[in-house]
Amino acid sequence: MTTTGPLVLGDDFVQDAHSVGAKLRDSAPIRPVVLPSGMPVWLVTGYEEARAVAADPRFSSHRVYDRMHRMALGDDEESPFSEDFAMNLLNLDPPDHTRLRKLVARTFTGRTVESLRPRVEQIADELLDAMMGRDSVELLESYAYPLPIRVITELLGVPFEDHDEFTAWSKTMVDGGATEEAGAATMRMAGYLHSLVAAKRENPGDDLLSQLVHEGEDGERLSSSELIAVSVVLLIGGFETTVNLISGGVLSLSRNPGQLALLRADRSLMPTAIEEFLRHETPNILSSPRYTTEEVEIAGVVIPAGGFVMVSWLAANRDPARFAAPDRLDITRPRGGHLAFGHGIHFCLGAPLARMEGEIAFGRLLDRFADIEVLSAVEDLRWRDSTAMHGLESLVLRLR
Repeated sequence: MTTTGPLVLGDDFVQDAHSVGAKLRDSAPIRPVVLPSGMPVWLVTGYEEARAVAADPRFSSHRVYDRMHRMALGDDEESPFSEDFAMNLLNLDPPDHTRLRKLVARTFTGRTVESLRPRVEQIADELLDAMMGRDSVELLESYAYPLPIRVITELLGVPFEDHDEFTAWSKTMVDGGATEEAGAATMRMAGYLHSLVAAKRENPGDDLLSQLVHEGEDGERLSSSELIAVSVVLLIGGFETTVNLISGGVLSLSRNPGQLALLRADRSLMPTAIEEFLRHETPNILSSPRYTTEEVEIAGVVIPAGGFVMVSWLAANRDPARFAAPDRLDITRPRGGHLAFGHGIHFCLGAPLARMEGEIAFGRLLDRFADIEVLSAVEDLRWRDSTAMHGLESLVLRLR
C-alpha cells in the first residue's frame, strides 16, 4: 500500500481531537503527518495497528528524544535535555528498560497503592469541604489537580510546597516535545531532584523515593541518573493522567445525564465507569515517540528505517472495529481492552494508582453533591495546547 505525502495537522488536532482522529483513522490507520509542533511522524490511529506497534520491538524508544532534537535542530546542536533523563523508562529499550522497571515495580506495588486509600479519601474530603457553599468552582484548580498532586508528593516524599514549580516544569516537559524550552525544563527538574535525592541519602524517610535510593536487588541499586529519570516518570505520571481523568470524566457525565443518574443509583458500577471515562476521553492523545530500527510493514503500510512513529491512544480508543458505538459513553460497557494506559512494555506503572484515585474522586464528589452543573459554555471549553495530554484547561461547575 502506498500513502500520499504527509498531512499537516493544525490546532483542530487538539481542540477537536475526536473528529480529527476519526477522519484520520477512517482514511488510513497509519499515515505520515506533520504534528502541530512541526514534527513529522508516522501516526497510528487504528486500534489493532496501535497494539501491534506498541508490542513490536522494531519500534525503539532508545534515546528517542535526542534523535528527534537532532532532526529538528541538526546534528551539530547540543541536546538541551538533561543527560539524567536519558535513563527515563520511556526513553529506554530492554534490557535497560526491563532492569529499571523491575526495580521500580518492587517498590511501587499494589500493596503500596492500596495502603494509600485512606489518605486519598481524606485528601478528597478536605478538598470537597473547601468547595462547599461556593457559587461556582473551577474543578481543575480546586479538585482535579490538587488531589493527585498531594497524593504523589506524599508517596514520593516531595515537599508539597514545591508543587507549583514541578507542576510548571511538568507541563512544559509534557507539552513541549523536543523543543529547547522543554529541554530547559528537564534541566530545572533534574537539578531539583538531585538535591532531593541527596537529602534522602542523608536522611531517609518512609517515602517511596527513600526506598528507591536505598533499596536494590542482588546488591544492585539505581545510579543517581537512574534515580532522577525514574523519579520524574513517577512524579509526572503520578498526577497528569488523573487530572485529565477527573476533569474529562466530569465533562462526559455532564453531557450524559442518564449515565450520571445510573452511576448515582448503582455505585457498584464505579470501577466500570472509570474504565469508560478513560476510554471515552482518553487522558493522553499520543504515545511517547518511537523510531523504526529497520523497515517495517504494518497493516500494509511500509514505514522506512529511522522513521518516527507515534500512536494516538485517543483515536484507537474510539475505533468502531473494537468498540461498539465508540462515541457513546456507556458505563456498563465491559471493562478491558482500552489503551488509555498504553500497551506492551511501556504500559503505565501508575495505572492502579490512577484507577483508585479516580474511584475515590468520583465517589466522594457524587456523595457530597446531589447536583453537578457545568457552567462553562461549550464555546469556552479549551483543551490543553498539547499533543501529549488530552486535558481541559478549565471546567467551571455549580455544585449543590
